[in-house]
Amino acid sequence: MATVTFHGDPIQTSGTLPKVGTKAPDFKLTSTDLKTKSLSDYSGRKVVLNIFPSVDTGTCAKSVRQFNEEASELDNTKVLCISKDLPFALNRFCGAEGLNNVISLSDYKDGSFGKNYGLTFTNGPLEALLSRCVVVLDEKGIVKYTEQVQEIADEPNYKAALEALMDE
Repeated sequence: MATVTFHGDPIQTSGTLPKVGTKAPDFKLTSTDLKTKSLSDYSGRKVVLNIFPSVDTGTCAKSVRQFNEEASELDNTKVLCISKDLPFALNRFCGAEGLNNVISLSDYKDGSFGKNYGLTFTNGPLEALLSRCVVVLDEKGIVKYTEQVQEIADEPNYKAALEALMDE
């Protein structure tokens, strides 16, 4: 279990992020067109998992916008923006914002992504939502970088995540 804060108050997650150098757990998430997507759909590509509580908060929305801007510059890389928002909300947000360089996926059906990656909140006002994290994978699905943002209201370290993609 990891402890982070929400406006200074401690809250816990269901576990810890996968360790750097290990194979990332597979997942089944729902895309905005309501299809099931898994990690194997992105094999052979570098992957950035941009994980957050809800696209309807300022910090989460900013992270999607920032990675969308950065993703347009990346070769052989997919940025997956993952939350428990309904696929309709994710689609609405990306459509309204003109965000075409990221893929929005939802863990709303069974929450298995959050459980398998150890980042579902287990208490506090955000209980059952996903902690703000970034996980970077290489083309073989090996974890190259992780960050669990210590204060949920803060943004992730975009630069460190993007540099992890270049370290190969």
